[in-house]
Amino acid sequence: MSETYRRHDLVQVNVSAWGAWLGTRHDLDGVRHLDRWAQEGRPLIVRRRMPGETGETVPLGLPMPPSDGKRRIGLALPAAALTPMAALNLAEASDYAPTAWRPAIAALLSLGCDHGIVPRPFGSLLWQAVTGLTYLNATSDLDLLWPCPDPVPINLLTGLEAIAENAAMRIDGEILLPDGTGLHWRELRDAPEDGSVLAKGLEGVTLRSVAGLRDPVIA
Repeated sequence: MSETYRRHDLVQVNVSAWGAWLGTRHDLDGVRHLDRWAQEGRPLIVRRRMPGETGETVPLGLPMPPSDGKRRIGLALPAAALTPMAALNLAEASDYAPTAWRPAIAALLSLGCDHGIVPRPFGSLLWQAVTGLTYLNATSDLDLLWPCPDPVPINLLTGLEAIAENAAMRIDGEILLPDGTGLHWRELRDAPEDGSVLAKGLEGVTLRSVAGLRDPVIA
């Protein structure tokens, strides 16, 4: 059942299901890496469901490397064809990051430790780490997921802001609430208490009231 998966989960696809799906996508004929993607054990990522997609399949995505046009490929497969893959945390992925990113990554890991939170990469750093292909370039952002309690500690948000101001790269990403909802950390930091923020989940995007989402207590 697709409800066992959340946005940003990584999955591997069995080889026969991958081959059958790829055989229906003649628009992808000749695209490098795709024919052996499943055989190489490279993952797909669970994405938001698009209008018209049903709960019978799991919505998935695959961004191709910039050298292959940075194309984003969407598909949906039965849950029976998928195997969950362990999430990669920022410390595990840090060896794949540019040297210039290392001071900011160290500060981010320290911030996470202070709050008992283990940040996880997505975006280019994640894909470079899990595929061995080249996704990072000089203009890449560092995209992170922060699994948080609800309400979100305000000093986590201000700590992210302080690190981002001095980082060699743009630091982007989402706060992940316990129910899997994703909130852009800058939007949550900047929104007025009587305002709202975009909340992303498997089934779509909604507006969520800021009231009660931020813990005003500064540790």
